[in-house]
Amino acid sequence: MFRIAVTALAISLAGIAGAETKVPQNQTEIALGFAPLVKEAAPAVVNIYAKRVVNVRNSPFGGDPFFENLFRDFGNARPQVQNSLGSGVILSDDGIVVSNYHVVGMSTDIRVHLKDRREFTARVLLADEEADLAILQLEDARDMPFLNLRDSDTVEVGELVLAIGNPFGVGQTVTSGIVSGLARSGVATGNARGYFLQTDAPINPGNSGGALIDINGDLIGINTSILTRSGGSNGIGFAIPARLVAQFVEQARAGFTTFQRPWAGMFGQPVDADMAQGLGLERPGGIVVSDLHPESPFHKAGITPGDVILEVDGQPVNTPSEMIFRMSVAGLGEEADILMVRDGDEDHRKVQLDVAPETPARETVTTGRRSAVPGLVLSNINPAVLGQFGLPLSIEGVVVEQPGEIGTRMGLAPGDVLRAIDGTEIATTRDADQALRAAKKRLTLDVQRGTQRVVMRFRL
Repeated sequence: MFRIAVTALAISLAGIAGAETKVPQNQTEIALGFAPLVKEAAPAVVNIYAKRVVNVRNSPFGGDPFFENLFRDFGNARPQVQNSLGSGVILSDDGIVVSNYHVVGMSTDIRVHLKDRREFTARVLLADEEADLAILQLEDARDMPFLNLRDSDTVEVGELVLAIGNPFGVGQTVTSGIVSGLARSGVATGNARGYFLQTDAPINPGNSGGALIDINGDLIGINTSILTRSGGSNGIGFAIPARLVAQFVEQARAGFTTFQRPWAGMFGQPVDADMAQGLGLERPGGIVVSDLHPESPFHKAGITPGDVILEVDGQPVNTPSEMIFRMSVAGLGEEADILMVRDGDEDHRKVQLDVAPETPARETVTTGRRSAVPGLVLSNINPAVLGQFGLPLSIEGVVVEQPGEIGTRMGLAPGDVLRAIDGTEIATTRDADQALRAAKKRLTLDVQRGTQRVVMRFRL
């Protein structure tokens, strides 16, 4: 038992000093534990207090499992201030900070408190709800303590790690553990979707946006969520890898306000044991391509439905989330090396990474007062719209970008596709605008939501 503890401490002390591994020589060195590492890294982890104004409806049906959804727009909306508490990590001496979207997203007032009791106002440079990441800039900040980013692809299961954050608002807290797993996708809770590192270092509410560091004090991930039934830590926590954080910082410095992901223009599914043999694979793994958009960069590289994608830039991909992560960390404008299998034969293809094209033009239209549904924001469907709303690749026509107040009451939602209005097929936003203005006493909308089609009838 004592030998194991000494070995772990030897590793940690060697990593801190950047020297060769050695056994602690005396009781003082053993007692130090992670103290030198925490003393160096903790000043770069901050507490974040954010406020946002939201419209809340005081409905008598609140909490009812049936009527709450049916009467979700019942009652008058009143502005209400919501407070959120979380953590963040300083990544540069000029005050660039990374945190979670669910901590600071849509906030109107953000205050950042440092360990040395200094306080700064912050503004959001770039935020993305899907990745649950946000990049902040501290106002009038200079000579800030900061953590270096480590390439998270070099992280291995079993490495010692520390989680630093502000759980439950009690103040900065440090917990220790190991890296429990890599390439976790589709398992995190909350807003985040994608690819995560897993750790057993205790993470609790308020730790969100805090640092997961290695024994050298380098940042390997941003703590984002846990799996729990009680609300407390059960030893299953997830962190967003530092490689993705690096791309967020790069785009924020380039002036982007939303994260730009490379567009795949492709649908696929994981290869299981039943599919592997038929696809010519020795073992299950990879993603079998099921559909491709004509403008997809994978289609342009010669990949076709039925092909299996095994790796992106030498890293295995076994779920669509993993593939999008690998494309995202490679960076826009780069070429990704794709290892694929077709009829049992492996081959490499180069895929150009870029955002989804905005062709044909969206030609966005907002319906006016004379429309049967005023305030409806409509756009023509193109690859960028497909990616924005996650629509089927083969779909064409007009999408609802914003339903407006009246459209919401009618049951329309962002991402709905208008296939026909009063029996007339809709191909462009101009068609939709004219049809809605021509509606008189009755209105029939043929709407596609995901893979389902619904006919809505209204009396005007």
